[in-house]
Amino acid sequence: MILCLACVTALCGVQLLHTSPRTRRRPMRWRILTLTIQAVLTFLPFVWFGITWGSMGGILGASILLMLPRPVSWILFGLLAAAIGGYAFALHLPLISQIYAPLTTLLTGLILYGLTRLTDLVHEVHAARAELARMAVAQERLRFSRDVHDLLGYSLSAITLKCELIHRLVPTHPGRALDEVASVLNVSRQALADARLVARSYREMSLADEAESAATVMAAADIRITMDIACGRLHPAVDTALATTLREGITNVLRHSKAQSFDIRAVREDKTVRLLLVNDGVVEKGPSTAPVGSGLENLRTRLDAVGGRLTAEVDDDGRFRLMAEVPVRPIPPATVVTGAGRDA
Repeated sequence: MILCLACVTALCGVQLLHTSPRTRRRPMRWRILTLTIQAVLTFLPFVWFGITWGSMGGILGASILLMLPRPVSWILFGLLAAAIGGYAFALHLPLISQIYAPLTTLLTGLILYGLTRLTDLVHEVHAARAELARMAVAQERLRFSRDVHDLLGYSLSAITLKCELIHRLVPTHPGRALDEVASVLNVSRQALADARLVARSYREMSLADEAESAATVMAAADIRITMDIACGRLHPAVDTALATTLREGITNVLRHSKAQSFDIRAVREDKTVRLLLVNDGVVEKGPSTAPVGSGLENLRTRLDAVGGRLTAEVDDDGRFRLMAEVPVRPIPPATVVTGAGRDA
């Protein structure tokens, strides 16, 4: 009895070791060593306990399936069951016992293997959920930073510009300065509303409304503006994407150029809407392709989401050209080719 308990304890201890995922990632040499120990603990007690010990073969079979790669593991598992059946046949046991012994080995091994793999899958699902949660948090942070940049960058630039204008107008044109103060209040209220919406989701925007706002801001900055918005009524997602592009274009003009003129063109051609923004006063003329900042990358992400694309370059005349092309009907993200593969 003591010998039987000792053998069972040792065999179960090795089996528990094999059920650990960390153990199964150990080098093959180490796994073969532990399997050899378990095989000795499985077959040696047959000397004392005979066929009654045969049910322990299923435990060894489960370890073989867990520790060795396929198809070697399944071949050895079948040979193990055959060996148990051959041992029963050699003892001249009844036919039912000769069938029962290998079947017990097969069923026990498969059940233990299945339970262990099920446990592994549960751990993998929990790990996947944790990873998805981390990804969701990262995506939300990215969305928040993108929306803050796109929605508030323009408003803050406009407020700064108008405050500078008010500072210059107060001594000589107090009446006009008072009008600009009212304009600053309107812009700041809109910025506050935008900040509240950022915390929930991205709000819908209108290209026509942004064009009217652009005219006011450019006039305050003494920049000549020409507009031709001839794209008609747009899908809300497309309208928002183009309005965001216009807002980012205005922000870039106010922050990164000494522009004297700014052109806005929006046309619909077949199934595509094209928005072209052109300004002079580029501070430093670089290569043909303009350097990419976070604002343009944000725009590319937004346009990719509706199946559009963005190009930005400095032409031979030193004018900065920003062009957005978007389908009239937005394309679902799952069917859109990545923007990096489409951008010129």
